[in-house]
Amino acid sequence: MILIREKLSIKFFLFLLAAFLLIHIPFLGNYIRVINTLIHESGHAFIGLLGGDVEMITLLMNSEGATYSSSSTWIGSFFTSLAGYTFASFAAFLSFLMIRRKKQILLIDILLGFILINLIFWVRNPYGIFWLCSFAVGFLLLLIKGTQSFRDHLLLMIASILLVDSVQSAFEIFYLSVTHPQYAGDATNLARLTVIIPAPIWGSVFLLQALWFCYYGLKRGYYKLGFNDKTGPLSG
Repeated sequence: MILIREKLSIKFFLFLLAAFLLIHIPFLGNYIRVINTLIHESGHAFIGLLGGDVEMITLLMNSEGATYSSSSTWIGSFFTSLAGYTFASFAAFLSFLMIRRKKQILLIDILLGFILINLIFWVRNPYGIFWLCSFAVGFLLLLIKGTQSFRDHLLLMIASILLVDSVQSAFEIFYLSVTHPQYAGDATNLARLTVIIPAPIWGSVFLLQALWFCYYGLKRGYYKLGFNDKTGPLSG
């Protein structure tokens, strides 16, 4: 049992390392990172719908994105600005939790749901449409043709990418909030909304919540994912 745990832990951290390397490959890395951007922008949109209207989401080739929304209240604008990084970090944690509980098909369905909702209602720029369609085809082929082992390992890679990129993007916004607070995206928006709380504080909030979800995501992955059907899932 100890040997099995050691092998699984090595596999798990190899997936995290592979995810880190993948998102830094020129062109391919930006394409892969858009999955985190999609969830981030969807977080803005879902919360924005509670107190206003969402006009459009843009997904760009450089992995960046933008949500164009309007809110009639201060609190609506506040929570919409707060939602992006938090939603992305929570999605990474939830992905590991669902994989641990053998809910891979449900995870694919949820990711497909994000893609279809954005394709139907929000994303209109050419690259965004291309990205959504290409990923949707990939997930459908995974559901129809993929073996259980291939599906499980690919979803672990996607969860690892979400986890790594959620932390990296939160660190990037924290760094920008310190060095260029007027250009720090959501941190800048929150600073303008709260007036007395500067952008670096909001950048710190984004980074800390990403690390918190990362820690609990790792707890759900480390030693606990067990893809070997002969051994079954490990508990700890």
